[in-house]
Amino acid sequence: MILRTVARLMLPILLLFSIFLLLRGQDLPGGGFSGGLVAAAAIILQMVANDVATARRILRVPPVTLLSAGLGLALCSGLLPLLWGEPFMTSHFVCLALPGGAALELGLPTLFELGVYLVVLGVASLAILSLAEEGEAR
Repeated sequence: MILRTVARLMLPILLLFSIFLLLRGQDLPGGGFSGGLVAAAAIILQMVANDVATARRILRVPPVTLLSAGLGLALCSGLLPLLWGEPFMTSHFVCLALPGGAALELGLPTLFELGVYLVVLGVASLAILSLAEEGEAR
């Protein structure tokens, strides 16, 4: 009962931290990978505390779909510069004005990191949840 309570409280904290790591990786490499690992750890913690069905319900999307979407985003982030006549994986940034005078800078590296995030989350979730389901079947 204690583990279930702690896992329920840690889920939003871990997911928020994973998003922080993802967005921090825009200027530093590895944000999508480390953020995806933290998000997968949050899902796995729910599986350990509850069961596989609860973890799948929290994930909401099949892991294979996450994996496919992540690969597609990463590929698109590399191929988009080719449409503009530039080399593969060339960075482009757009600056959006936010209320209050703040600005948000988004770019193709962010799209690539999001793709990596989804791939890591999908692969880790697929592996662990499949193993857990196989163990429950026995």
